[in-house]
Amino acid sequence: MDKTGIVIGRFQVFHNDHLKYVLAGKSLCDNLVIGITNPDPTYFKDDSSDPHRSLVSSNPLTYFERYVMLKYVMRENGISCMDFSIVPFPINTPETYCYYVPMSAVAYITVYDRWGQRKLELLKSGGLHTRVLWEKPATEKGITGSEVRRRIALNEPWEHLVPKSIAALIKDWNLTSKLRLKPTVPFDKSLG
Repeated sequence: MDKTGIVIGRFQVFHNDHLKYVLAGKSLCDNLVIGITNPDPTYFKDDSSDPHRSLVSSNPLTYFERYVMLKYVMRENGISCMDFSIVPFPINTPETYCYYVPMSAVAYITVYDRWGQRKLELLKSGGLHTRVLWEKPATEKGITGSEVRRRIALNEPWEHLVPKSIAALIKDWNLTSKLRLKPTVPFDKSLG
């Protein structure tokens, strides 16, 4: 068992495959740090390995909304608040990782595509120890946040793709209206 592990993601919207990833990471360490990437638009950065990451439409939820969702889903799965932390994680600026996470921790990641390979490179270049939990072809990725957001936007069934606590929060906070908005332009950093 590692003393401290790290999992990272945008979690836009947190879904059942995110849960599988987070719980797999937690099973390997005593204390898990959950890093939320793209915590606000000033952190968005175009990357050719995944050009949609920096679109406003790909990042509709605030850091706070995702933070609360993660707290609820961890509690729903019986993980004590003493056994995990949630932090912003600037994936695009490896030189700043030391300000957000313990550098002695092991970063657990999954790889399905070019972006997964790029994350691995970024984490290593930032000085983090890494462990690939699994590497699979993109065709085996399963649920994506894009698919959940698409289903919500089109009023198609989506609740079965997310943990119960997440579905409840989305409904309680009326995030379905927010997720039905479709901005299609990247965040203009000159406005921020």
